[in-house]
Amino acid sequence: MLASAAGISRSTLSLLERGETVTLATLIQVLRVLDQLHVIEAFTVPQTISPLALAKMEKEKRKRASRKKEETQKETDQ
Repeated sequence: MLASAAGISRSTLSLLERGETVTLATLIQVLRVLDQLHVIEAFTVPQTISPLALAKMEKEKRKRASRKKEETQKETDQ
């Protein structure tokens, strides 16, 4: 029943159950039928930002425009 629901042969399911080599697609098909796809999340690698990419992002940040000295003095004189 599980094999037919997953679209694989019984012999392929038997291989999977015994821990033999099967394709990743086969494993995903079986996990999908069993509603256990979350198991694959354990194999994901968290994405990290490299120091070079972080430095580049900091460099690309918008800088606040500063006032010229003349404008600042005019405001304080008033």
